[in-house]
Amino acid sequence: MMTLLLAVAAYLFGAVPFGLLVAKTQGVDIRAQGSGNIGATNVFRVVGKGWGIFTFTLDALKGFIPAFVFPRLGALVVEGYSEDWGVLFGLVAILGHTFPVYLKFKGGKGVATSAGLLLGVAPLAVGVGFLCWLATVLISRYVSLASIVAALVCAATVWVQGDKGLVVNVALTLLAVLVVWLHRANVKRLLNGTENRFGKKK
Repeated sequence: MMTLLLAVAAYLFGAVPFGLLVAKTQGVDIRAQGSGNIGATNVFRVVGKGWGIFTFTLDALKGFIPAFVFPRLGALVVEGYSEDWGVLFGLVAILGHTFPVYLKFKGGKGVATSAGLLLGVAPLAVGVGFLCWLATVLISRYVSLASIVAALVCAATVWVQGDKGLVVNVALTLLAVLVVWLHRANVKRLLNGTENRFGKKK
């Protein structure tokens, strides 16, 4: 029962469309601007750098709090409650962000929320993934490509690290697959040479 309640809370929290809400405070319907995505990258491009960073932080917290805090809340009620449940709660939050009930299940791609989950369960993988993300953005100027690279690198890092256990390793590998799948339209544009470069207006 505790796990079910925390999972539901993780989904509802993850489904909160912070990008949409932040943009609306500035009089912008982010779904009708730029790429139409409610994520931090589109807010960054359309509304401004500061608001984009703010949205990224909020979206990351949607993954971090369920992954790091929720298992510890469970341990206060149920003796011996495993921290491994944090992976499940973080994944549920990502599903909430990607398929939010508040927006008819049309949400973002979950990159920032995934980063929050990783920070909660595998901080070293986040550090390595962020460095790869930054290097890819600086070299290619493609945020989508950088996000895919970072997701794959994070998954590979936890396997190489070897101290997180099978549950975490498999979950983060599935997460990387989900991130790639959610970027399938971006992959097509990258292959066609039509993907937007970061910092370059159409």
